Amino acid sequence: MADNASRRGATNLGVPLMILAFATIAGFLYWLNGQASNELDMRQAYADSVAAAEEEEANRPPVISAARIQMDASPFEGDDIRLEQVPVASTLGTQGYWLQMPNGNPFLISVSPDVQVEGGEIETGNDVWLTGRVTAVNDSVLNAWTEAGTIGDGDRLAAEFATHFIEVLQLRVAPGGNDEGQSEG
Repeated sequence: MADNASRRGATNLGVPLMILAFATIAGFLYWLNGQASNELDMRQAYADSVAAAEEEEANRPPVISAARIQMDASPFEGDDIRLEQVPVASTLGTQGYWLQMPNGNPFLISVSPDVQVEGGEIETGNDVWLTGRVTAVNDSVLNAWTEAGTIGDGDRLAAEFATHFIEVLQLRVAPGGNDEGQSEG
């Protein structure tokens, strides 16, 4: 018979190593499951943000070319629209501006003090990108502007020639002759 005296006290390591291997595999699968869950959460968050961006874009007012609104703004009356890269021709009072339309005629916009203007001051020659509501000019609007002190009597006479104006909701300004405002989101 074989002498096993030298192995006395030594144990069979097969079972503990097998348990360690199973525990390691279980830990790895647990970690892998966590990584997959994080990946799914990130993909869902990305899909949600894309869907929100698409919904926001779908709900944004349409871009109207200056040529479409320059002669007759009445089809857009009461609607929110966007105009892009239209030069500022001059000011009207403290919160009114004339935009230079492609046909050379000015178009009136009103920028209330609570509208945040991005890109700097609104100055003659600068290009503007704006979102606003097309509104008819009438005596009540002119009286409100006069009473608020935003236009004087001379400015009122000039404003009476406008049939419509845009009440600006958002405005971005860039120096004239470039495309800096195109990054509007």
